[in-house]
Amino acid sequence: MDNWRKYLDPQHLAKLEGLPLRARTVVEGYLIGLHRSPYRGFSVEFAQHREYSPGDDLRYVDWKVFGRTDKFYLKQFEEETNQICYFVLDTSASMSYGSPGMPMTKLEYAKCALAALAYVALLQNDAVALAAYDAGVREWLAPAGSAAHLERLLEIVDRLQPAQQSSTKTVFHELAERFRKRGLVIILSDLFDNVDDLLSGLKYFRYRRHDVIVFQVLDPAEVEFPFGQLAQFCALEGTAKVVVDPRAIRHAYLAALNRFIRTVASGCRLSKIDHQVLRTDQSLGIALAGYLARRAQIRW
Repeated sequence: MDNWRKYLDPQHLAKLEGLPLRARTVVEGYLIGLHRSPYRGFSVEFAQHREYSPGDDLRYVDWKVFGRTDKFYLKQFEEETNQICYFVLDTSASMSYGSPGMPMTKLEYAKCALAALAYVALLQNDAVALAAYDAGVREWLAPAGSAAHLERLLEIVDRLQPAQQSSTKTVFHELAERFRKRGLVIILSDLFDNVDDLLSGLKYFRYRRHDVIVFQVLDPAEVEFPFGQLAQFCALEGTAKVVVDPRAIRHAYLAALNRFIRTVASGCRLSKIDHQVLRTDQSLGIALAGYLARRAQIRW
């Protein structure tokens, strides 16, 4: 399914469902405002080496190191990129949900958001990396900042399918250790997990001194619970099935969901983590541009 790829077309990105033609420029401009710290890069003063990724500029290959190790490494200097954007995508089974009438599942919507943000990040000379997870880390692509790298990232994202139950605490701790250089961690997930484990994992990213944005992707049916007839509900991350009258549990369900979202939002706020709910019935362009506009005004 390629409909998420349309978010990489600059004209489409500019016109998303009523978004003004200058919207792409607006999004790009606000993304610059995300950069709160200097990071290493290509310029004048040598900083360190990093492994070569397909598509990187061969001008920066250290051939002396290649002669000694038979491996390709790039010289890194100050100011190559404004920062590294680590994209963390939830591919657990619950992300497969899409209610009737919705053009995308939660995972497809999250892919669209990731593709659009990665595209814009590279336009701003940011490096991008990808980690996809469920019960463990299923895909990992180290950071780089070339067009070829973006294509590789999108190929991986395109083939990802929802699978197992998520385990955010374990996975987030593992990823925080793997993300060795400080950067911007952008998480796209429905966050359906034990709230204490979830917040523990998120806090560890902050402990490792990363900036963190959490996009909680939800289907409108999960938020509104519009069901009215006797129905069987099946767990997406498990085998449980239950037949209930939705009208009898709607109030309790909504109370529990809203309490969960508030707890997550409060925990994020205390850790100086951005938390934003994205509904799959929202225009993605408007949602992202609006969020980035608000974030640009924030100074912790």
